[in-house]
Amino acid sequence: MVKNIETRTNHREVEVLDALRQLGGAARNANLAELLGVSEETIRRTTKSLARVDLVRRVHGGSYLPESGAGAGVFSRLGRHQREKARIGAAAVTLIPDGACVFLDVGSTTAFVAQALNARRGLDVVTNSLNAVQALAEQAGNRVFMAGGRLGRNDWGMFGSETIEFIQNFNLDVAVMSVDAVDARRGFLLTDADEADVARAVIRQARQTIVVVDHQKFGQTAPLVLCPPQAVDVVVTDQPVKPEMAQSFRNWDIRALEAVKHKSKDAA
Repeated sequence: MVKNIETRTNHREVEVLDALRQLGGAARNANLAELLGVSEETIRRTTKSLARVDLVRRVHGGSYLPESGAGAGVFSRLGRHQREKARIGAAAVTLIPDGACVFLDVGSTTAFVAQALNARRGLDVVTNSLNAVQALAEQAGNRVFMAGGRLGRNDWGMFGSETIEFIQNFNLDVAVMSVDAVDARRGFLLTDADEADVARAVIRQARQTIVVVDHQKFGQTAPLVLCPPQAVDVVVTDQPVKPEMAQSFRNWDIRALEAVKHKSKDAA
């Protein structure tokens, strides 16, 4: 069923809808604002109005068209568990020193790490994620390198042999990776084969690997094993790890870091 845009939107809203179509069905507020020559606050206000009549779906920092197919990918996942992912992102950045060479993958949680990197300076950030690049473009003090390759529209990222070859040019200090599931026996799991190929190449290239994952992924399953679990150094998550998983992490010599809600009263 096609919605009647002419009777349900004003001129600014029609402009935003057209801009979203030009940008492939999904975009960050900053990109829409730049394209239309207006403020991000105008974009937020306009997309909020459009969301009331279900012409767009709003997520953290952006929006997408429901009919575009973008909702099946990473962009819609940015809107889920935003507070938890923001905490995870802030906690992960505490593990990254100024001046490091860092890789960020295409995951939605990793996009929150990208946003939190404004707390660091002198970084060389390598990524195959368009969402990460857009977040990093709004920051100063760090250099950003975007991997080329084949565009995966669901993930808003670049994949394939060209992507891997590009990444192999870098001496990575830290790799920040996301996963689709964490299993107490098999470790870290992914669904997409292209994403797994890139991720494995990154982990081989990095001195330290950090997995960022919200608690919903623990105990879930996916068909592809990312890497031997011993290759991961730190897992950053938003809730305490359950005993069976904690034991597996100890066996694999993985540090589990819980992203706390607040540094408060009983924090000692």
